[in-house]
Amino acid sequence: MEHESAPRDVAITDIQTTTIGETFEWTLVRIYTDAGVTGTGEMVLGPKADAYLHEVKPIIIGKNPVDIDARCTELFDYLSYRGGINGIGVTAISGIDLALHDLAGKLLEVPAHQLLGGKHREDVRVYCDVHAGEHLHEADGEPDEDPYDPEAYAGAAEAVVDEGWDAIKFDLDSPDKHVQDPKNKHLNARAIDFRASIVEAVTERVGDRADIAFDCHWSWTGDTVRRLASAVEDYDVWWLEDTVPPENHDVQEYVTHNTDTTIAAGENIYRVEGARQLVENQGLDIIHPDVPKNGGMLETKKIANIAKAYYIPLALHNVASPVGTMASAHVGASASNFLALEYHARDVDWWDDVVEEDILEPGRIEVPDEPGLGVEVDLDVVAAHMKEGEELIDEA
Repeated sequence: MEHESAPRDVAITDIQTTTIGETFEWTLVRIYTDAGVTGTGEMVLGPKADAYLHEVKPIIIGKNPVDIDARCTELFDYLSYRGGINGIGVTAISGIDLALHDLAGKLLEVPAHQLLGGKHREDVRVYCDVHAGEHLHEADGEPDEDPYDPEAYAGAAEAVVDEGWDAIKFDLDSPDKHVQDPKNKHLNARAIDFRASIVEAVTERVGDRADIAFDCHWSWTGDTVRRLASAVEDYDVWWLEDTVPPENHDVQEYVTHNTDTTIAAGENIYRVEGARQLVENQGLDIIHPDVPKNGGMLETKKIANIAKAYYIPLALHNVASPVGTMASAHVGASASNFLALEYHARDVDWWDDVVEEDILEPGRIEVPDEPGLGVEVDLDVVAAHMKEGEELIDEA
């Protein structure tokens, strides 16, 4: 691959965004340069993050895209000046970070994982989020009288494992008749027993054919989670995820320190600074950040590195399109303590079509060695699924 300009002479000329999506919104970010080379990234779970992104254009336009850390540090510093250190602003910068890794990789003619330190593995393990309730009908094709019955979960688990997946996840916070008042975040003994019966049904049906995690979506108090985690300790639970609200790390640490069930968290912490306390206090057993949301590829690799110092595995939360998913795969390949990457779009039949390449097979993504992220967006598919009021990004 040859360019008219050497990488040190290239300057950013524009940033454009387009939002698509179905279950979640996926905002594609494309950075353009005076060398005619572009990079494409993605940001997720940041409503209107594109507005922040367009505000900060003047900070990086005219600057070199190869200096990824410098470009993102400038943007993080500006975010502090604007009164925030996390949230939607960080998510917007995450999209820029992904696009810069794609762009710098193309300019330097190396895959993105080499910008992060290189590969530890040729492919990354992927687990399938099967959700709960009505989603279970789509998984097993058998309508149940009660979509939240433990046997509905077990049937869905068996169907997904039969597709070739060796790691799956279910929602454990779904509504049921035993929950008296969800606002107080307390579960009585009957509600805990019901959730334990779901865990029992799924793990016994699947056996040793797959690892099984359960997502709690920050739903309960520390005491409730302690009792729930104790109730499922005898079952083969891969992890319980996001068990308590994310604001108070002391409670997260209490939960982790008071159960033998593996506890995962991290989707709602931002950047390496946000992860530091939980890692240093060993307040989680598995750290679970989201690459296109929590700060980008470089920040997530920094989180992986501090977690590695405490022998904590890295699992990657992921609700992205194939663009963000492949960026996460590069991070997973580059982190020695990587465990698994989430796939959250089993019920979106056009998910694979967003990029020209076939990137996913049940349970695995092969990490490409082509320059940048190694995927190219299909703009015809993007145009067909744009949200109302969006404009299509320009060609690469």
